[in-house]
Amino acid sequence: MAKRKRDVPLLFWVSPEEKALIQKKMEQIGTTNLSAYLRKMAIDGYVVNLELPELGEMVSLLRRSSNNLNQLTRRVHETGRFYDADLEDLRQSQEKLWDAASSIVKSLAKLQ
Repeated sequence: MAKRKRDVPLLFWVSPEEKALIQKKMEQIGTTNLSAYLRKMAIDGYVVNLELPELGEMVSLLRRSSNNLNQLTRRVHETGRFYDADLEDLRQSQEKLWDAASSIVKSLAKLQ
């Protein structure tokens, strides 16, 4: 049998209420591995699980902006022309991206 990577057991006792609190916190961060959770908490002292819906929106905006830029680049290479409306669309996309980034930074600043 292979030697264990972690071969020193630790044992401690908790009340039923404390166990319920530990399980609740594990659910909040989306883990079911008690050993990994307790080891992480004992070593680092805290676990942060960020749920930022703004981040999903920003990724979506980045994809759309990237697609728009690629389409504009392709058209300029094919025709040698670009249109003010295309540039305005890109400017608006960039503005939405900056707004999303600002929202994310504000959310993160509240964590301090």
